[in-house]
Amino acid sequence: MHPSEVLFQGKRQPLLLPACDHYCGSEKLMRKSMALQQELGPLFDITFDCEDGAAAGAEPEHAQLVVRLLNDEGNRFNRIGVRVHDVSSSFFEPDIAVIVGGAASRLAYVVVPKVESTEDVMRAIELINQHAAKAGRADLPVHVLIETHGALRDAYDIAALPQVECLSFGIMDFVSAHYGAIPGSAMRTPGQFTHPLVVRAKLEMVAACHAHGKVPSHNVTTDIKDSAVVANDAQRAGAEFGFTRMWSIHPDQIKPIIKAFTPRLSEVNEATNILTEAINANWGPISQHGRLHDRASYRYYWTVLQRAKLAGLALPDAAAALLGPDLHTEIT
Repeated sequence: MHPSEVLFQGKRQPLLLPACDHYCGSEKLMRKSMALQQELGPLFDITFDCEDGAAAGAEPEHAQLVVRLLNDEGNRFNRIGVRVHDVSSSFFEPDIAVIVGGAASRLAYVVVPKVESTEDVMRAIELINQHAAKAGRADLPVHVLIETHGALRDAYDIAALPQVECLSFGIMDFVSAHYGAIPGSAMRTPGQFTHPLVVRAKLEMVAACHAHGKVPSHNVTTDIKDSAVVANDAQRAGAEFGFTRMWSIHPDQIKPIIKAFTPRLSEVNEATNILTEAINANWGPISQHGRLHDRASYRYYWTVLQRAKLAGLALPDAAAALLGPDLHTEIT
């Protein structure tokens, strides 16, 4: 049996997505991002932005541009999504009709911002599905921005929706929604990792994601000149808060984010050794270096190998043999 079948025994396995979600809004930056994705491979996702990317008065034209680029040969890996206008906007339904209707087969996901409740998300999914079905696509993945009080309150139920694969934390809107009760310094490091209300919000959203096997995505780092800042933010987001993905708003942020979320080679080697012994023991308990391992820790080390492969890390032959030619259902 494949290791994933043994370790998860028919249960839905936690979703994995590329560690970096790169946002861009103008045509120039969209095309530049597509070229970079072609160069690096599908190690990061691209999100075309309609909410903040469309010029006022040119929203319909921007949606058509998104469709053209999604259907362009430059979308080589089908790992480009779109953030549409929020559900209360008059442009929300036209965005869905034009973009999902015109490029459903090439879309990686749809990002829905500024929801206030689970019901908002369900209505958005219903509309997305109507247009996707007409275009021959079923179960188009949906990502949801958690940036309002209502969305945070309902994060657990939103994460439970089968079509939702990722929750993203929108720190600037979340802080702004407190109307000065949270200082602006909490939008960036170190405040974003220490202010109690922001910490609570992040932890609750991440916990909701992991409870349902979904992907928690960390907010943007607004400092685009110092790659060390984004690297530090990504490292803390993963190691201290349990995020497995993070936004990028500048091409120079992409590689530091990927690197921060990629398992170290020492971890990959350890995972390979443990899982190899586990297979030899027919997945029974083993002892390695004086420590007991069983299926609970095997699941952890299996995920280490998956994340390493997804990030493009050169794997030892034994690890590559364990994973097989691709990850099939383990990675969306």
